[in-house]
Amino acid sequence: MADILKLPVQASKLGYRRVRKRCKATDPNQLDLFAAPAAQILSFTAGLGPFEQALLWDERGDARAAELYSEAIEKEDCVSDAFCNLGIIESKRGNPVKALDCFTAALKNDPRHLEAHYNLGNLYFDLDDLGLAKVHFEMAVNVDPDFANAYFNLALIQVINHDPGAAVEALARYQQLVPPDEGRKAEKLLEELEKCVSAARKSGTGTS
Repeated sequence: MADILKLPVQASKLGYRRVRKRCKATDPNQLDLFAAPAAQILSFTAGLGPFEQALLWDERGDARAAELYSEAIEKEDCVSDAFCNLGIIESKRGNPVKALDCFTAALKNDPRHLEAHYNLGNLYFDLDDLGLAKVHFEMAVNVDPDFANAYFNLALIQVINHDPGAAVEALARYQQLVPPDEGRKAEKLLEELEKCVSAARKSGTGTS
């Protein structure tokens, strides 16, 4: 009887998440380099590993980042992180097969890689494979129960799957984890879902 519920699907999923962590210890004095203007990058990259160099270029949208991520993988510098970020680049280039290969390679190297699970969930969502998308969003929150974006995207899948009760729980968790201004993007959807749940209970149709 769940098919008689009129569920709102008006929100867009949250996008891919680049790995910004540094897997190797760095000089604290270098932290400000990542906020430096693009024109200053070349004078600072000499002392950085290929992954950190790639991250600098990637955060500024420079196409050379992909080559440096590949170099990082070859040199075994933050391999899972490099595969994950390279997968995002391939996805944005319209190469879902290459993106899939990158994300799965990241997970092969580190089965609990948070961003790889989350980004693979996004990729499967884009490919309309909601079953696998759901699995990887759930894996992401299993790795890190405070990873807010995964809850939001998981809620959208639950809405599409006509499970408003589970979607309400996921959205409520999302709102607990993000600042109020970010939480507002879920408010209208959450209100409508709660109405659906209430109406379903009153009519005896259930929430699944």
